Amino acid sequence: MRTKATHFQKGFTLVETMIAAVVTIAGVMSLAAILASSIAYMSVSEDDYIAQQKASEAVESIFTARDQGQATWSTICNVGSAICSSGIFLTGAQPLCNPNTDGIIGTADDFNGAACNGGTANADAILVPNAAGNFNPPVREPLSNFTRTITISNVVNSSGVLIANLREIQVTITYTSGHFTNRTYTLTSYISNFS
Repeated sequence: MRTKATHFQKGFTLVETMIAAVVTIAGVMSLAAILASSIAYMSVSEDDYIAQQKASEAVESIFTARDQGQATWSTICNVGSAICSSGIFLTGAQPLCNPNTDGIIGTADDFNGAACNGGTANADAILVPNAAGNFNPPVREPLSNFTRTITISNVVNSSGVLIANLREIQVTITYTSGHFTNRTYTLTSYISNFS
């Protein structure tokens, strides 16, 4: 009796090749999506850093004004607030402007209506290298997608009693970055009547 020899084929079938191609394409597309998302978040990180620095800058400006006598305790509050009658810090979101004659960020002399006093030349900006790759002269990139809100409020103790010589400063920077809209960074600090 003769037995029939079985022949095994070696290699991949067309179906196996197609399945492998689909799996490979899905993997590559996933990596491309992750790369695109990473690049978007990288661009946001620069704006996040700028927001942190601009909030710190505003708080430092208030402390410096108090320490150098440019602002007294009776003026370290928002315009029209119940805390004090002669507040110098504007309420609501304002564009980022360089400080004007008083040298304090966020006060009425920095603005002409809803725009920076002195126009775009006084708008806060970052300096970047020019087309030649140097800073001679630098290129100004205005921070027009940023706004700053300075809110100064009273502080009460755990019993609800007002602490007369302490106020809370809350600086909120709101900005858009790429397809991320209305991102915010808030810095809260406390200031006392004593320097």
